[in-house]
Amino acid sequence: MIIWIASYPKSGNTWIRSLLCAYLFSKDGKFNFNLLKNIPQFSSQNLSSTPIDNSNYKSRIIENWIPTQKIINNDKKIHLLKTHNAICTINKNKFTDEFNTKAAIYIVRDPRNLITSLSNHYSFNMEEAFNFMTNKKKTIFPEDFIGVDKAQNIPLDFNFLADWPGHYQSWKNINFCPIKIIRYEDIILNTEKVFLSVLEFLSQFINLKIEKKKIKKSIYSTSFKELSKMEAEQDFPEAVDSQNKEKKVRFFNLGEKNDWKQILDIKIAKKIDGVFKNEMLELNYL
Repeated sequence: MIIWIASYPKSGNTWIRSLLCAYLFSKDGKFNFNLLKNIPQFSSQNLSSTPIDNSNYKSRIIENWIPTQKIINNDKKIHLLKTHNAICTINKNKFTDEFNTKAAIYIVRDPRNLITSLSNHYSFNMEEAFNFMTNKKKTIFPEDFIGVDKAQNIPLDFNFLADWPGHYQSWKNINFCPIKIIRYEDIILNTEKVFLSVLEFLSQFINLKIEKKKIKKSIYSTSFKELSKMEAEQDFPEAVDSQNKEKKVRFFNLGEKNDWKQILDIKIAKKIDGVFKNEMLELNYL
């Protein structure tokens, strides 16, 4: 069965995955980028019964969401998988269901900080990033992060996002499995407390031992300072190629310095407050 590590893009998914990989898949809590392979991006594009080409790849991928998960779950083991997909049904095809999902962890981020991170990641201006977040039919492609199939120029897969409120509500209202929702800002304020709560949640479904010393080592080795240093030295494989620059955009860009009060135009902040008011109030962002 699958335990999803889910989020809207640039909301802290990679940080939580890094913490979990350091703790669950290393002996000493020391993180390296290769460990992220233990919590991979969910993909259904390789399991289509007919060839995928540029004319039919979206419909074939959608049709294979559930069949792919059934294949993954054939071994009767727990699988931790990353996704940016919303919980949705398209042409009667569900993204996931109670027969394939055991639980979910959802990371949410203040949209006023999220928009600046999206702007950097995709080389958008603020209006473009705002339009991204308010597009109810928005889709993204993992190759936005990791490249395309260069041989055939075919997208490797895609995620259906919806807009930011729709994405959050889709996971919040999931009714067929337990879900733990955590705020990115709370991870920053008290990483150890939040990460411990994540491990305690997972302990309901997988056999793990809570070791405070290993938790502290995992937190240190996945701090923004350490991840940023690692990216500078090794290159981060999930970083996106900039449309405007010759080299990749830094994935670990600002960290705690990404404070909307200091860097976001007040007009954009007010637009966000208006459009996302209900969810922001619910999440105590307003």
